[in-house]
Amino acid sequence: MEIDVKAYLDDNDLTIYHVAKSAGYGYSTIHKSFNKTQSDATSLNLRDLDALAQTMHQSMWEVLRELETNYLK
Repeated sequence: MEIDVKAYLDDNDLTIYHVAKSAGYGYSTIHKSFNKTQSDATSLNLRDLDALAQTMHQSMWEVLRELETNYLK
């Protein structure tokens, strides 16, 4: 299964730049990760989940639950 991170960003009025800046990660690191092709072997990693959680001012488990509930392809 694949998580539609771009739809999550759009629905929450976020950009990759905003997520990277808010979380303190490098833009190119987050950009590369969010734009990679996901497979069973390369899913969303903890750094990406942490970046989204920090940006949304939520816990990682809350963001993960929302992603699993609404953004699985």
